[in-house]
Amino acid sequence: MNTAGQISRIAVITGGSRGIGKSIALNAAARGTGIILTYNNSPEQGKAVADEINKKGGKAFALHLDSANISSFDNFAGQVTQLLQKEWGRKDFDYLVNNAGIAQRSLIKDTTEAIFDQLVDVNFKGPFFLSRKLITLIADGGQIINLSSGLARFAYPGVAVYGALKAGIEGLTRYFAKEYADRKIRVNTVAPGAIDTAFGGGKGDEAHRQQLAGMIAAGRLGEADDVGVFVASLLSDDSRYVNAQRIEIAGGIMI
Repeated sequence: MNTAGQISRIAVITGGSRGIGKSIALNAAARGTGIILTYNNSPEQGKAVADEINKKGGKAFALHLDSANISSFDNFAGQVTQLLQKEWGRKDFDYLVNNAGIAQRSLIKDTTEAIFDQLVDVNFKGPFFLSRKLITLIADGGQIINLSSGLARFAYPGVAVYGALKAGIEGLTRYFAKEYADRKIRVNTVAPGAIDTAFGGGKGDEAHRQQLAGMIAAGRLGEADDVGVFVASLLSDDSRYVNAQRIEIAGGIMI
């Protein structure tokens, strides 16, 4: 891992305290990127990820963010601004990864308005308004990566609203890329498939896990690092000509 003094790029990663977000943070830091990660309900987990990065010679900080609380985004942007100036001597950062989200486990007939609204607030409204708020702090030529899902492409019972919202995120990605093209800010979507995390349901019963694995050409569920390593590679000039794209990281599921 590069030392803190060698850091030249900075990423803000929402939901970076566990699962895919944690893997993105660790792998991006290993490539020399400074990290500001967010947590919601688990400050200990957020701090643990930041501490792990710092102990390995990187530079990371964990901030609280409730992606459903739009009114808190002004304060969050202020905290990010202060960190950038104090810790890196900068007024901007390079990459925003909209990873924070909540899952759905309800059939359409059982989905209440409260469930629907919470899914919208966290998985669509939150990323939209957070991106709009923070884009003034993103350096020209930077990048936004939105986390979608394979469920935006194929249907699976019990996740109708979640899948539809992720399809919306993919559309939103293209619009952000279009409207901020004058600043050369690239905006891409990464869509994980069946990933072996608590969020994705991969930690469920063995029969369910085997059912999912049987749908995947690679013959196994994905791991958080399958996604984290790839996103970390996008958070660099390696992807300098990739823009307004949807990239599925799913081992070839339901092809």
